Amino acid sequence: MAIDMVSIGIEYLKQKRSEIDSLLMEYMPPETDFPRKLHEAMRYSVLAGGKRIRPILCLTAYNACGGRDPEIINPAACSLELVHTYSLIHDDLPCMDDDDLRRGMPTLHKRYDEATAVLAGDALHDLAFKLIARSGSAEVVSELAWAIGTYGMLGGQMADIDAEGKETSLDDILFIHKHKTAALIRSSVRIGAILAGADSGILARLSDYGEKIGLAFQIVDDMLDVEGDQQKLGKIVGSDCKNQKATYPGTVGMERAKRDAQRLIDEAIEICHAIDIDVTNFIFIARYIGMRES
Repeated sequence: MAIDMVSIGIEYLKQKRSEIDSLLMEYMPPETDFPRKLHEAMRYSVLAGGKRIRPILCLTAYNACGGRDPEIINPAACSLELVHTYSLIHDDLPCMDDDDLRRGMPTLHKRYDEATAVLAGDALHDLAFKLIARSGSAEVVSELAWAIGTYGMLGGQMADIDAEGKETSLDDILFIHKHKTAALIRSSVRIGAILAGADSGILARLSDYGEKIGLAFQIVDDMLDVEGDQQKLGKIVGSDCKNQKATYPGTVGMERAKRDAQRLIDEAIEICHAIDIDVTNFIFIARYIGMRES
C-alpha cells in the first residue's frame, strides 16, 4: 500500500508538471517575435525543465479548496514559475553565485551573455505580473509582490550575500531560508487558496504548511549541494562551499540538518490532517520534498 501511495504521488506530480510545461509553452512569447534573441533566451531558461513545485502547489491548493476555473488559475500558477526562473537566472550571474550549470545545461549568461541574462530575467518578471493580473485579484498580485520583494525573496537574497564568508547562527540561516525560498513557496499555496475563495482558517493552516515545506525544501537543497549526485542535480555540487555560502548543514551540521528537514516535513503533514479539505496531494508533495534527489 505504501509503495502504491508513493507511485500515485509521483504520477500526480508528473501529470501536473506536464500540464504546467504545456501552459508555459503557450504563455511564453514565440522566438520568431522581435526581439528574437531575448525571447529565445527566456524560452531557453523556462523550458529547460524543472520540478515546477510552485505552480503545482498553487494548482493543488486551488483545486483542493474548490476552485474550478482554469482561466483564472492557470496563468496565476505559471506566473510563479516565471518568477522562480527569473530569480535563478539572476542568481547564477557572476556578480551573484557565478554558476555555470543549471538543470544540466549551461546557465543563461554562459549560453548567451550577461546583458541578455539580466534582460531575460527582467522580462520574465514582467510577464509573470501580466499573467497573474489576469486572475482579476489585486490581493494575489499583492501577495506575489510581497513574496518576492524586500520582505521576501529579495530580502533573503540580500541577507544571503551579506552572510558570505561569515560565521552564521541558526537564526541567521533561518532568516535567509524563510525569506529567500520559503516565502515564495508559502505564497504559491496561498495564491491558489485565495483564488478558490478559501476561508481564513483553511488559509492560515495552508500558509503554515507552505512555510514548513518551503524551509524543508531549502534545507534539503543545502544538503544536496554537499552530498548530492551532480548528474541528478543538473548543477555543480559543492558550489555553496566554493562561494562560502551560509548553509543549514554548514551552520548546524549534516545530521542535525537531516533531522530538522524531516521534522518540518512531518509537521507539514500533521498540519494537513487538521485541514477540512482533501489533503492527499499536499501530503504527496511534502513527502516528495523530503525525499528528492534533485
